[in-house]
Amino acid sequence: MTEHVNYKEVLRSHNLKVTEKRLSIIEYFNDHNRYISPKEVYEYMNALYPGISYDTIYRNLYTMYEVNILEQSTFEGELHYTISCSDHHHHHFICEKCGLIKVVHYCPVDTWQNELEGVKINSHKIELYGLCTKCQKKIA
Repeated sequence: MTEHVNYKEVLRSHNLKVTEKRLSIIEYFNDHNRYISPKEVYEYMNALYPGISYDTIYRNLYTMYEVNILEQSTFEGELHYTISCSDHHHHHFICEKCGLIKVVHYCPVDTWQNELEGVKINSHKIELYGLCTKCQKKIA
């Protein structure tokens, strides 16, 4: 889903320290193709680094979002994160149950720009929410 990114260089270019903990967080996201809650990241990191604080996790997630290593979205009022996939313009389908992400390559913004006379769209983010095949089967 993502192109090869030198995350150490991204951190350095934003004057952020390259730490083992930050790299562990990035590795965890790279290993999962879905949105992940800060709580899940905390549980993973606490197993690796016992006693790590939830605040440390949350600050790192937000910092990585700010420097475009991570993307964020909101599920039921709680922020979730995934590894940023900025190698091409696209949108996402996101499973509301498990956080699975599927890329949607079609972009309707040009059509909308034509329908919205007198305005100029500068940016956008389109996310489609529903249930993936696996989660639909669990409910049935």
